[in-house]
Amino acid sequence: MQLVIVESPTKGKTIEKFLGKDYKVLSSYGHIRDLPEEEFGLDVENDFQPKYVVLTKAKKNVAVLKKEAEKANSVILATDEDREGEAIAFHLAFLLDLNGKKEYKRIVFHEITKSAIEEAFKNPRKIDMKLVDAQQARRFLDRIVGYKLSPFLWKKVARGLSAGRVQSVAVRLVVEREREIQSFKPEEYWSLEALLQKREGNEFKALLIKKDGKVLDKLEIKNKKEADKIIKDLAGAEYKVISAEKKEVKRNPLPPFTTSSLQQEAWKKFRFPAKLTMRLAQNLYEKGFITYHRTDSLNLSDLSLFSAKKFISENYGENYWAGFLRRYKTKIKGAQEAHEAIRPAYPDREPDKLKENEKLEEGQFKLYDLIWRRFIACQMTEARFDATIVDIQAEEYVFRANGQTLKFDGFLKVYPIKFEETELPFLTKDELLKLLKLIPYQHFTQPAARYNEASLIKALEENGIGRPSTYAPTLSTIQERNYIEKDENRRFRPTEIGTVVNDLLVAHFPEIVDIKFTAEMEEDLDKIAEGERKWVPVIKEFYKPFAKNLKDKYKEVSKKDITEKPTEKLCPKCGAPLLIRLGRYGKFYACSKFPKCRYTESLKENTLGVKCPKCKDGEIVTKRTKKHKIFYGCNQFPKCDFALWDKPTGKTCPKCKSLLVETKRNQVKCSNKECDFKIEK
Repeated sequence: MQLVIVESPTKGKTIEKFLGKDYKVLSSYGHIRDLPEEEFGLDVENDFQPKYVVLTKAKKNVAVLKKEAEKANSVILATDEDREGEAIAFHLAFLLDLNGKKEYKRIVFHEITKSAIEEAFKNPRKIDMKLVDAQQARRFLDRIVGYKLSPFLWKKVARGLSAGRVQSVAVRLVVEREREIQSFKPEEYWSLEALLQKREGNEFKALLIKKDGKVLDKLEIKNKKEADKIIKDLAGAEYKVISAEKKEVKRNPLPPFTTSSLQQEAWKKFRFPAKLTMRLAQNLYEKGFITYHRTDSLNLSDLSLFSAKKFISENYGENYWAGFLRRYKTKIKGAQEAHEAIRPAYPDREPDKLKENEKLEEGQFKLYDLIWRRFIACQMTEARFDATIVDIQAEEYVFRANGQTLKFDGFLKVYPIKFEETELPFLTKDELLKLLKLIPYQHFTQPAARYNEASLIKALEENGIGRPSTYAPTLSTIQERNYIEKDENRRFRPTEIGTVVNDLLVAHFPEIVDIKFTAEMEEDLDKIAEGERKWVPVIKEFYKPFAKNLKDKYKEVSKKDITEKPTEKLCPKCGAPLLIRLGRYGKFYACSKFPKCRYTESLKENTLGVKCPKCKDGEIVTKRTKKHKIFYGCNQFPKCDFALWDKPTGKTCPKCKSLLVETKRNQVKCSNKECDFKIEK
């Protein structure tokens, strides 16, 4: 009997379908060994040798695996093909005593299909220690930052805070974008459109683009006065077509998905958070429906390309296939080109058939449908448009009209993308047009938008921060830590505590939040994986200056300077001055005689200006649960326990006089559960 060990039971069940009775498949249930939680776990004096412990949750399962490994003729480690998978295989080999005493094989596959597993069994190998070292180096760096820097934040800011090598850079991006928005000064500018008509009666619009042969800059027309002057200049002008160009424009399909682009597109289309996208993708991979979902490569296997060609030709017609095998190359630095992009394991498995036969959950179906369409589309012919550009002269000014109509849908048949169709009337050079009216439009420049799930992942990827496996946990962690939160449009903004922690790190630990430094560290990890660098020197280069700086900052940085601000207000309990203190969930008034006097009070800016309907004395303030979920409650707690999940508007219900609240579904409804009053916002 041969024992096959994978990470998850779902993956195990899928693999079992392709193996005979001579194989037994068991799961490690993820990682089985890690650094201890209660201590640092790295011997700094002895080249950072780790003190690994078996995870409490894994002890029972490890005993089962040991027993089965002893009985087996050989053990096959079939964990995932990335660094995390290689590290799990390494820890399994150690705990099951496979190094020399028991024959073992390491196999990897990018998809859970019969052919991929057969190929993997034909090409077993030993554990790749370069990948293991890269995973360990990442883990050790994260442990150094988290374990050493977090207590500094507890001492100097507030208990329960944490710092992280990647998460702190992500918070910095959000904080800096917010400051950019706050300091932005809008600039006024105007545009001018002409509504024109052919003699036969077809109307169309043209935008002013030139004056005296010079292209007008976007901000050229600065105010209404300048716009009015142009309108005055054009009084009685003749509008004449000076050029009419018609050409075919092609739009190529998008490449297949990587982890990052899948997370971004799933957010844009379905508003799936990155964490949910990765969970659904994991389900689909383990069930054998898609290829491995943690990848930054755009490679596609020849087999998948020929399968796509066959499917497209048979289902849509020869003219929908590109006519050649489209291959894509990633522009991401350090991408693992040996891996494949995310694609369906069987290109001919259409989403509707799969949903019907395999009973996919709604989320799994949506994600599979997206992955399948993107892959099939990437091998289809381009979409073709008829584009028309018409320039119209009026005095010294030139207006331009653009038209676009779809000529052949190509890949858009499978993967629709929004585009605008504008049909212009047939126009010829020197043709005279009738002006119906000139329409001036006022505009103001806009600041960059706050990051959302998609744009923050894109920024991390473009800056070389983190790798495919880290984006989702990074976004989850910085929200759970209350460093960033989502606004009403589901975009990220920094919290008060997030801004304070970021500013402290930027001022005193610049290398931790430096984008270039963090990206270079990722490159070093890639070099370890490729055998170009050893992990111990990489850790030492980081640790020595970091440890010295940390020691100095414990002496230099004062908690009072960061978290306390004196006020002229007096404590109503003991008469001592009140301070504005910073806690884990923001600023509040606190008595300067703490801990003798424990009086606290919400800041006016944190209240909603809504009287508590229960006790009549207190005011409703924004609060958070232990898991950082926002709710609204009376500031007289524990004397008054009034609380709501939805935000009070301050208005009362016309039916029962209870508080009206805003829901996340853009509704205003009564807070009284027995009242059915509800209106759309």
